[in-house]
Amino acid sequence: MLSGRRIAEPETLRARAATLLDSLGIRLEVTGDPTLSAPGGTGTLVVANHISWLDILALLAVEPVVMLAKREIAGWPLIGSLATRAGTLYIDRGSLRELPDTVREMAARMRDGQSVMAFPQGITWCSGTGGSFRRATFQAALDAGAPVRPVTLEYVQHGAPTTVAAFVGEDDFGGSLRRVLRADGLTVRVAVHRALRPMRDVDDRRRVAAQAQATVCGARLPLQQEIPALELAR
Repeated sequence: MLSGRRIAEPETLRARAATLLDSLGIRLEVTGDPTLSAPGGTGTLVVANHISWLDILALLAVEPVVMLAKREIAGWPLIGSLATRAGTLYIDRGSLRELPDTVREMAARMRDGQSVMAFPQGITWCSGTGGSFRRATFQAALDAGAPVRPVTLEYVQHGAPTTVAAFVGEDDFGGSLRRVLRADGLTVRVAVHRALRPMRDVDDRRRVAAQAQATVCGARLPLQQEIPALELAR
């Protein structure tokens, strides 16, 4: 059902992901905090909108963290081996029976100090906003007492939003890769937002998911408690 382990040589993995982006002609821009894990050395639940298979490369190039991904990713060119080396937890996306075990494994990883990356929309979307965040992912953070780090991904071409990197509908990997290689001036922007620290006895997963989605999409909804700004400032 699941496979995963600690990340070996994270700096080497980060450099490899950055090199692959560069070889594809994609520029990486990171704003906000320079790391995905929240300060303090604890495990963090990192959540982002999902647009493309390139999202995995972009996030690994910022900071290699354990990822939650569908099992098919392991066999994909370019990203499969990197995802596996990052200790990815592979799941059978259509199996609801696996969900409780997945949540428990994610929580265990975060209690152990490992940060875990998930795409709560479940599937890729053309736009940066996309579909609603599924709540089960956030139960793992509540169970582990872990902070939640919202991240926004955006692809632009010559400074304007573009769907050239989107991997949706009837797209196959080869066709998507060729489209990306033909694109000129493609940039992936990664905005690492201020981390949230939900309180298990006050916040539920519905509220935490709504706050994270609002942050990723550029809106703000109140959460009972957030990590103090001074703690997060770089």
